[in-house]
Amino acid sequence: MTIKPIRNDDDLQAMFSQLEQVFQAQEGTPEADEMEVLVTLIEAYENRHYPISTADPVEAIKFRMEQQGLTPRDLEAYIGSSGRVSEVLNRKRPLSLKMAKRLHDGLCIPYESLLGRVA
Repeated sequence: MTIKPIRNDDDLQAMFSQLEQVFQAQEGTPEADEMEVLVTLIEAYENRHYPISTADPVEAIKFRMEQQGLTPRDLEAYIGSSGRVSEVLNRKRPLSLKMAKRLHDGLCIPYESLLGRVA
């Protein structure tokens, strides 16, 4: 097992190739240990160089609307009046916890997406 730091994307691709060779290793074997180390290195590199930003609640709502063919009027049951829906979708008003709960319960939008940027 030759393992070195991942310094660039070429090193990352080499690590992926190495990981493919040991990915199905049986637990307790040296290959399984190598797999764990490779996964840790790859995750650390990707988290540092390709971080995933927190979810944007408005984008999460718009995505669900598109998925289910919903209109802003359909959101009134979860957010409130048409004016309030418009304010939320245009980022003039933040989601309240009550709105987030209703959107989660009614449209199955994950709380992580609805509350991702709440301070």
